[in-house]
Amino acid sequence: MSGPADVLRATFAHHTWATATLIDHLEALPRERLDDAIAGTYGSIVRTLTHLVDADARYLQRLVMDSPPPALNRDEAPLPTLRDDMRDHAKRWDEMLNRLEAGALNASIMGSEDYPDTRHAEGLLMVQAIHHANEHRTQVCSTLGALGEEVPDLSGWSYWLLKR
Repeated sequence: MSGPADVLRATFAHHTWATATLIDHLEALPRERLDDAIAGTYGSIVRTLTHLVDADARYLQRLVMDSPPPALNRDEAPLPTLRDDMRDHAKRWDEMLNRLEAGALNASIMGSEDYPDTRHAEGLLMVQAIHHANEHRTQVCSTLGALGEEVPDLSGWSYWLLKR
């Protein structure tokens, strides 16, 4: 039987696996295909994926810094760099979950024009990290499908079968 911490760990393991799996899938495409976009999405495939990975880094940073420095937003990054970033994020998410489980994670968000002051923001940041990544992975997959490309299976079912 698994406990609440195991459920949260599975959620973040799926998150990092799904992003890495999407990157692996995209590497098989011609480079110029990564510049394609469809209406209603963040932007091109590579810009959307870069945004996803960069935002994930910011959520990790906000878990340990009340007022992180201004974000550096890359327009796009090479897929191997994004994969390496996600490998690092997987380790960092695991560290954050260890700290959360030990009662040693206490994130706060200092208010700005976009966000109110939020104490004990761990849940908010983790929920937003998962939601944000799912949204943008879906946009990339929708773009692939609309362009007639194969779409990888990033579902929880697929992850769970591979994990066994």
